[in-house]
Amino acid sequence: MASSFLCFSLLFITVYTADGFRTYEVSRCEFNSTDLENVRFIRSTYYNKLELARFDSSVGKFVGYTEFGVKNAERWNKGPEVAQMKAERERYCLRNVKLDYQAVLTKSVKPYVRLHSVTPPAGKHPSMLVCSLYSFYPKTIIVKWLRDGQEVTSDVTSTEEMADADWYYQIHSHLEYTPRSGEKISCKVEHASLREPLITDWDPSLPESERNKIAIGASGLILGLILSLAGFIYYKRKSRGRILVPSN
Repeated sequence: MASSFLCFSLLFITVYTADGFRTYEVSRCEFNSTDLENVRFIRSTYYNKLELARFDSSVGKFVGYTEFGVKNAERWNKGPEVAQMKAERERYCLRNVKLDYQAVLTKSVKPYVRLHSVTPPAGKHPSMLVCSLYSFYPKTIIVKWLRDGQEVTSDVTSTEEMADADWYYQIHSHLEYTPRSGEKISCKVEHASLREPLITDWDPSLPESERNKIAIGASGLILGLILSLAGFIYYKRKSRGRILVPSN
């Protein structure tokens, strides 16, 4: 998580009219650790959704973005406002950063691993495996391919960690290869949620599409047998309840 910034904001409404918000301020803290030097504080002033000026702790002063904002930034930079904003980084940000790390950033969730085969594009290797990892947290993760216990470094491509918009991430790693008899191919995952690397072996006994067809066919056969048996039992019970009338 040290390579990515997180952020939280606080909205201050300073003026309100019957038509809506006119002027408001937003304070934002961006951070990648609980150390004060890694915390960035930003206070922005808006008018009708247009940012007029902002204080950025990484710049150390106010900066204006409109004519009115520039005039105010120049005035604030000469007054006590700069010292007040610098103090806000420690007073407001640091306390909330520690709370966030305690509540969220120290937690981890194990990835769900799915190892499956796909049909490669025309002209590529005859086989391709995909190691898909879902619903893991935090973001940083390492995915490796093993062939008979040895790491594979060629013909491997991986996506970036993709956010699911719910704090969880997913990633997909592809291996193009030519099958060899008796070999063992595995997907190895290293993550903060795991005490030791998670290794998932590929079962080449049947392609996944064939296994799905067999599973569907078997389910249909079992369902058919159950329905046939139920019909036979119903017929036998109805037959026992009939009254035979002799003909003259």
